[in-house]
Amino acid sequence: MSDRLPVLRDLLKKEGLPYDGLFITRPENRAYLSGFTGSFGYLLITASEALVFTDGRYVEQAAQQAPGWKVIRLTRPFEQSVIPEIKRLGLASIGFEADHLSYGDYTFWTDKIKETQWLPAPNLVTRLRQRKDQLEIESLRQAVEIASRAFENLLGLLKPGMTEREAAAELEYGMRKFGADAIAFDTIVASGTRGALPHGKASDKPIASGELVTFDFGARLNGYNSDITRTIFMGGNGKQPSQRQRQIYELVLESQLAGIAAVRPGVSASAVDRASRTVFEKAGLAEYYLHSTGHNLGREVHETPFLMPNDNSLLEAGMVLTVEPGLYFSEWGGVRIEDDLLVTPEGAEVLPRLSRELILL
Repeated sequence: MSDRLPVLRDLLKKEGLPYDGLFITRPENRAYLSGFTGSFGYLLITASEALVFTDGRYVEQAAQQAPGWKVIRLTRPFEQSVIPEIKRLGLASIGFEADHLSYGDYTFWTDKIKETQWLPAPNLVTRLRQRKDQLEIESLRQAVEIASRAFENLLGLLKPGMTEREAAAELEYGMRKFGADAIAFDTIVASGTRGALPHGKASDKPIASGELVTFDFGARLNGYNSDITRTIFMGGNGKQPSQRQRQIYELVLESQLAGIAAVRPGVSASAVDRASRTVFEKAGLAEYYLHSTGHNLGREVHETPFLMPNDNSLLEAGMVLTVEPGLYFSEWGGVRIEDDLLVTPEGAEVLPRLSRELILL
């Protein structure tokens, strides 16, 4: 963590931003910069000082997790703890995270500290978080491995008649069992016609023989998230995939492989989306592709850049991206395949070791 604060200060100078201090409220940015992972707190950063404000529940934790930072206990009302520090530091202006601080909190602070100008700041910390260092990459690798093991374990438990909710519970238990701190997001299990819902959360619907089943799942470890999707075929009673089920699956796989092949440093996020989307356009099925091709991954499940038509951000080595094309047909179902990729100097490394071939149970 100790290298991140100087990098942020250098970026503030490089951008020529007119702030005497930077006020951080977004939890992911707070943890990224300081290491403090408590559920409540603020950071105040100047050219020479770094302060963590938190309440009595987390003072000791903050001191342990954020060495080198000055930890200040918040007492109600909070301004009694914050304003003296702002005055001590003589801050004429403070940049705040305009995309996170609520209007209510903004008016509260500007009303209580009238001698300090509060200015909306670009989200520089989010920009820094796009590229992962080795510590972050290792956490992401482990989160991917945990999710992969849990899914492999689930495949041995699935059978016709099990409900989507039961399957999700087994998958989530597996991630906890294999070391996850938490699940990354609400697990998606969408079988049969419900596969047409890209975010079809697990329901009480029984999974039937002959259905495709989409699983979208992820583990969280050390604050970092994995995000994987696999679509499988539920056999039983002699059922085999239909020609259409196989064709749609192979088309989605072709799209994903095209997207993965396009990933390398210097390529735009939109170009990766274009590589995947073109496969569906040539097949005359682009209207059934309902979302972007992927996104950056880290402390948040969805981080910038996004692999979508209007995002021209250039990919950089050290980013960890998802590539997740899918096709969705009302009253028929859908298919999605998603992997997490580390952008390397040469191209991309696919992190999950799970097969991409259609799994037949």
